[in-house]
Amino acid sequence: MILVTGATGNVGRELVRTLDAAGERIRILVRDPTRAAGLCDKTSVAVADLTQPTGLKAAFDGVDRLFLLTQGTGIDQAANAVAAAVAAGVRRIVLLSSVNVIGDPVPAMGRWHHARERLVLDSGIPATILRPSGFMTNALEWAPTIREGNYVLDPTGPGRFSLIDPADIADVAARALLEDGHEGEIYALTGDEVRTTAEHVRILADVLGRTIEVRTAATAEDAVRARYANGAPPALAAALLEAITAMRADTDGFRTDDVRQVLRRSPRTFEPWCVRHAEAFDR
Repeated sequence: MILVTGATGNVGRELVRTLDAAGERIRILVRDPTRAAGLCDKTSVAVADLTQPTGLKAAFDGVDRLFLLTQGTGIDQAANAVAAAVAAGVRRIVLLSSVNVIGDPVPAMGRWHHARERLVLDSGIPATILRPSGFMTNALEWAPTIREGNYVLDPTGPGRFSLIDPADIADVAARALLEDGHEGEIYALTGDEVRTTAEHVRILADVLGRTIEVRTAATAEDAVRARYANGAPPALAAALLEAITAMRADTDGFRTDDVRQVLRRSPRTFEPWCVRHAEAFDR
């Protein structure tokens, strides 16, 4: 049986659908069972909290493979999940990390991901690490300002980067969970297209059939608000500003062929993603 954490998120939902289509036995771990409604009729649901290790034994019972996704800046959830996996005899872990881990020294935005990677790799359980770049679904953060004022706040200016569709991340995760040969691998997952924020906005604008203004983030607060409309905790805000500064300076953009090598096809592109999600930006 495969246990999927983060099953109600952008990657997790796609992964559950993919595994279900492959006929796999799936259990999803959620804190709120109502969020799992309609996800997959054949999926079993374990209601538990990764911050509470005493409640994880039942969730991990009978599980032989784990997709591990934890959020936030801490490592306690990952540590509890790994301990439960070891106790349950899990034989394979696929960890969703981040491309922000790459760097010497590791930037602040990647440090908690790096710590989670170490927990998994030191567990003794064969593991695959996935380090995706920015998600295409991050563009949904533009929706409020597009609906209210038909503009997007741009914190990265000339910086170029490659977005990845969460569905591609899920497809790579499924391969790593279902196939042999991925143990010990670390995949940096990006799309094929390397663009600025303004270029991504123009693609979305063309799909929506209207002009969208791109406004430069003039202050640090503007830059944080571009990702977190209501602000962010100080540690996260500082890490985000460091990452934005690095992205502004990278006018070439980071891209790999790892998705193509694992899936034996090209990554999905941004325009079709915009078409599928156009309703989210309607006034």
